[in-house]
Amino acid sequence: MDRRSFIKKAGVAGAGAAAAATTLAAPAIAQENPKITWRLTSSFPKSLDTIWGGAVDIAEHVSAATNGAFTIQTFAAGEIVPGLQALDAVAAGTVEAAHTTSYYFWGKEPTFAFGTALPFGLNARMSNAWFYQGNGNKLMNEFYATQGVYGLPAGNTGVQMGGWFRKEINTLDDLKGLKMRIAGLAGKILEKVGVVPQQLAGGDIYPALEKGTIDAAEFVGPYDDAKLGFNKVAKYYYYPGFWEGGPVVHGFFNLAKYNALPKNYQAILQDACAFANTNMMAKYDVKNPTALKELVGSGTQLRPFSQEIMEACYKAAVEIYADLSAKSPSFKKVYDDQLAFKKDAYLWAQVGEYTFDTFMMIQQRAGKL
Repeated sequence: MDRRSFIKKAGVAGAGAAAAATTLAAPAIAQENPKITWRLTSSFPKSLDTIWGGAVDIAEHVSAATNGAFTIQTFAAGEIVPGLQALDAVAAGTVEAAHTTSYYFWGKEPTFAFGTALPFGLNARMSNAWFYQGNGNKLMNEFYATQGVYGLPAGNTGVQMGGWFRKEINTLDDLKGLKMRIAGLAGKILEKVGVVPQQLAGGDIYPALEKGTIDAAEFVGPYDDAKLGFNKVAKYYYYPGFWEGGPVVHGFFNLAKYNALPKNYQAILQDACAFANTNMMAKYDVKNPTALKELVGSGTQLRPFSQEIMEACYKAAVEIYADLSAKSPSFKKVYDDQLAFKKDAYLWAQVGEYTFDTFMMIQQRAGKL
């Protein structure tokens, strides 16, 4: 066979092979990327663009990565179910997904609290470390599986503020009988020092505070709190929100629906949630400083919780964790793991982060930045 004849025949064969490969690839790709539409319900209103934005981030990234084959429709709190029923809707299969905080559901089982934040627990950086590189995701999804859901970190607000009060809070006596909107396990801890906790969704807080149905409320931090207008109905703004040092917002997915996804869709969903997690924290770190300056400039009175209050609440928290650990094997398993992680994490943080941050804050206060 001469060279020209060989090349010609090889070219024809190659073209045939390419055509065959194309014929085979098309249905294979279609099979690997089926058309799927999910609904996601959020626990947050669209007006809170940063925390609501986590759901949007997930949906947009999933759609872009699958060229529109995997679509997640997002719905704000109340459009399908109330905000505090988001996880229940996922477990029941009413919707496939939710963007919410795990600790809203701690009343079902206290282990839910670890998914968001334990009072006097982890800061945002430690939360990410525990979930991604510690045992956080593993332990929490062992627990979430018993509830019919699968969870992935999909947002973090950073340390929150201690909330808005209609009067000054100087001593423990000032807390006695005070009706306060506070979410999660923190309400049980404050109850131990005399507060009457109220769990309300974000959109219900302002009218309750305005009407005097509650005396105080915490939500997130300066940016979101200003959007909700709390400064118009309460004068005193306390810090820190020791119950939420680094609270995680989760993407929750119906367990059966998640397990039925193609593996590449699962990976895409995981990456989308990881982006939402990082992006939310970055947004709050940009927006909160400006919002805090504007609040103080408009008359908000910034106050720290006294050492007396902090110490009493810490003592109450430790006692409650011991009690819950005795009653719930699930709580004890996760608590023991996170406590061991926290001890080492704060050992390093005080050597590295704390000393550096403290020095830089001194420069900021001295006007040298």
